[in-house]
Amino acid sequence: MSSVRTSLELAGLPAKDLADLPDSRLRFPDGAQYRVEIPSTEGPACLTAVLAEAQRLDVPVHRVSQGSGVFMLTDAELREMVTMAAASAVEVSLFARPAAAWGPSATAVAPAGGAVAATARGVEQLVGQLEDIERAAAFGVRSVLIADLGTLWMFARMRRDGTLPAEMQAKVSVMLPAANPASARVLSDLGASTINLPSDLTLSQIAAIRAAVEIPVDLYVEAPDNLGGFVRLHELPELIRVAAPVYLKFGLRNAPDIYPSGSHLEATAIALTRERVRRARLGVELLARSGMTFATSDPGAAGLAVPMEAVATTA
Repeated sequence: MSSVRTSLELAGLPAKDLADLPDSRLRFPDGAQYRVEIPSTEGPACLTAVLAEAQRLDVPVHRVSQGSGVFMLTDAELREMVTMAAASAVEVSLFARPAAAWGPSATAVAPAGGAVAATARGVEQLVGQLEDIERAAAFGVRSVLIADLGTLWMFARMRRDGTLPAEMQAKVSVMLPAANPASARVLSDLGASTINLPSDLTLSQIAAIRAAVEIPVDLYVEAPDNLGGFVRLHELPELIRVAAPVYLKFGLRNAPDIYPSGSHLEATAIALTRERVRRARLGVELLARSGMTFATSDPGAAGLAVPMEAVATTA
């Protein structure tokens, strides 16, 4: 074994991808192995559609996430989302914006510059992201999407010093992905509550990351086109077995990028949202046909960052 592989083992990391695909023995606090996330839920109308479709199709939805940013929601929209989510015991995770791609950054739109697109460019964007997080917290939101290392580091400090609620969760975005066990460990050590994995990782690569961290991972079962457009529904049983505890994210291939969303795109956003829930139903039925049994969570289960409606009504 090379000295580098020995160093990885001494650091408590796998020295190779785990081709034997071991069962993950880790679980969510309630003992569940997987939870369902509907991404790109861009406002109250989309959340209404998620909740209605989830009930109609009998789909367990534990978390919804949004990509346009906290500052793209009005006070009234924030209150409405928090009220609905609190009543349904569903976690709402809102993106901390702005980011380089939304400003005058040539690098963000350069052929090799995609890695900086979601980062905070300069102090002012860092402040903007942290202010987005503070605003979300003031309205009772208890989960935020973070795509910048510095923002994650500051988030953890602000949570420790009481500037942010102690129960606030940092969901690391797929725009800041953990593609190997060392990266996953760094994000976990910086204070991430859950981490996103690139959608193209093999099962053996995912197993190696699971061996390196205990926090939940998030994985697009179907990824948007700008993230590769992968459709991995047929792998659901193995993904859960190897990656638990895992948030299964049902994105949508062949769909337009609607960020930042708004009323001019609302009909499209709602239609896309409904189809994401239908995709989740496909996943539920596939799991039932697999012959394998996996535990999922009830609404409001331990570890879910469900909004606090009482805070929202007084913000």
